[in-house]
Amino acid sequence: MIVVFGGFTIFGISENIKGPAIPKIQADFQVSESQLGILLALNALGFLIACLYTSTLINKIGVKLTSIILFSAMALSGYFIYLSNSFFMLSASYFFLNVGNGMLEISLAIIAARIFTKNTGTMLNLSHFFYGLGSTVAPIFATSMMGWVIFNSELGWRGMYLIMLSFSLLPIIPVVLSNFSNENTIQGERTSIKGLTRDRIAWLIVFALTFGVVAELGMASWLVNYLIKVYDWTLDEASKLLSVFFLLFMFARLLLGPVTDKFGYTKSVIIFSGLAGISSLAAISIGEEAAILFAIAGIWVAPIYPTMMALLAKRYAKGTDSAITFTVSLIGIGSIVGNLLIGYIIELFSNWFNNVETGKNIAIGMQAGYSFIALNALLCAGFSLIIFILLKKENSVI
Repeated sequence: MIVVFGGFTIFGISENIKGPAIPKIQADFQVSESQLGILLALNALGFLIACLYTSTLINKIGVKLTSIILFSAMALSGYFIYLSNSFFMLSASYFFLNVGNGMLEISLAIIAARIFTKNTGTMLNLSHFFYGLGSTVAPIFATSMMGWVIFNSELGWRGMYLIMLSFSLLPIIPVVLSNFSNENTIQGERTSIKGLTRDRIAWLIVFALTFGVVAELGMASWLVNYLIKVYDWTLDEASKLLSVFFLLFMFARLLLGPVTDKFGYTKSVIIFSGLAGISSLAAISIGEEAAILFAIAGIWVAPIYPTMMALLAKRYAKGTDSAITFTVSLIGIGSIVGNLLIGYIIELFSNWFNNVETGKNIAIGMQAGYSFIALNALLCAGFSLIIFILLKKENSVI
């Protein structure tokens, strides 16, 4: 449990320190929104590649050694980011970081599915609460740390990444002390990937989760940039609202887990993802005075991923490892496309509605891009509704 909770905390930190860093990176390398979209898509590609081989690696060398390798790789990626002197090298370093993140995601999901066999929704939401905890402190610490002056030189985003990702080494201690004695018995019960490809519910879960993940990661990645470029907020002000987003996100996972167990996983996702999309669209439509709705969307988007993973673990109880690998790998493909589309939508609309003085209207572009993020949440609700209808026909609603 310490490995799972600590691992998710590190996961939250590593994924969400980029929010305050992105405007600085963009300014340092003079890159466009579409190039940032490519950077985030490369992140998703690294994540996807890791998802494809991690389950096999765990079966061959065990989850213990796999965990040690991935945490070490994440710390090493911080050093590579620190050395980045070009956008290409930074992209390669980000790619390497997300290979580690992908391995971490699969490893934690497999461990959690094996040990949380009762009250699965509650325990998986609790595990992801620690992801929210890491995500909440990450923007605050990252913003503060970038301004630190060490040896008469500002630490900046490079030094911040070096220090923050060094914390990835800490979970290695409980990993070394842990005993994963039930690995062999679980392996014999695996369901084939081929069987999952013929299961329409498995594919619908992939589609629903993909839209949910694009919405969740999109909100976390683009909110700071949105507030700065649409409302002229300072980096500090925008980072604080992102931290409020993650604070609500974190407590939603802590408190709403038992609700999903009692109310039902599928129905819960329909309601939560619908509210996440509506909250985001309302914030965009009303304007700056409703900016808090961006943070409130964090309440509703938070339970989507762990609740759908609980549904996955229950429906495919005898083949959880294969189901997780199949689902998360395909989500990685969707995330690549989603991140690319967000960046290109922002740039496309910015250029369409150009401003005479600046040459493009970045505010309209950001609004269009964030509306697309909200649409992903609504699509998640739509596909979850289809899952609910099909499961009801089978008398197997989870």
